Amino acid sequence: MRFRASIENVPTFFRIIQAIEKLQKKCIIKFGESEISIICNSDANEGGIQVWSQIKVDSLFTSYRIQSNASNEITMSLSAEALLAALRSASASASSSSSYETEEVVMKLAKKNDQAALSFEISGKTRVGRKVRVAHDVKIEVMKPSDVARLSEPMCPEPDIHILLPPLQKLRTIVERLRPMSDVLAIRASNNGRLQLSIRTDSVTVETLWTDCTNPQMDPDHLFTVIVSIRSFLKFLNSHVVSTTTIACICQNHCMILYVYIGDVADAGGVLTFYIPIMVDDGDH
Repeated sequence: MRFRASIENVPTFFRIIQAIEKLQKKCIIKFGESEISIICNSDANEGGIQVWSQIKVDSLFTSYRIQSNASNEITMSLSAEALLAALRSASASASSSSSYETEEVVMKLAKKNDQAALSFEISGKTRVGRKVRVAHDVKIEVMKPSDVARLSEPMCPEPDIHILLPPLQKLRTIVERLRPMSDVLAIRASNNGRLQLSIRTDSVTVETLWTDCTNPQMDPDHLFTVIVSIRSFLKFLNSHVVSTTTIACICQNHCMILYVYIGDVADAGGVLTFYIPIMVDDGDH
């Protein structure tokens, strides 16, 4: 089993893991020959939110080499927090306070004291031209093929509606203001470009409406609704750091599916898919 790659696009990889780490402390990464998948599927997640993503290898890496007996795939479980720390160090040159500028980041499979690890070797130069080498080891558990085979995305019905969301940073600002007032959030959308977020309690009703959103496909003019955990939706909105375009799909009375594109949709480097299940709520939203 061998794996080695140069991380060409450190900032994007960092932002992807930044969004993942806000959701779940451990994640699963499956490295394949042309794609990698990052998965969060733990039942421990508040609200049951899951992430299943496909990212093109060439959008993040160069000099990419992988070899294994499992169809040249290597699947591992690791700490998202530890991976984020390694990538933060690799992207340190973006900080004005950094003492060095990163020139190359090599990521490879290694063994440290009989413990499997994802090893990061960061090469750089100080402002006076002195070479710098920094190493980070992230402990991993290589998953057995039988366990990998049991991984499966949530089964969902055909969505009732697809709609392009406004910029996630703007949505996040609004939802953060709603959070102290309610634990649940109603999200409604129609195929004439309307998107509505609302909360309703005994003491307060707040609604925010967007019009002229884009619908990738047209259906009857009807508002479809999901009631979700507001905390889960806020965790999803942390992906604003990587998002350019986000398409929301509502499966009424079942779940909300959100596709966060890495780069422009027409030439996306990959997509993070978030599944947020509905909450059973007795209130009238």
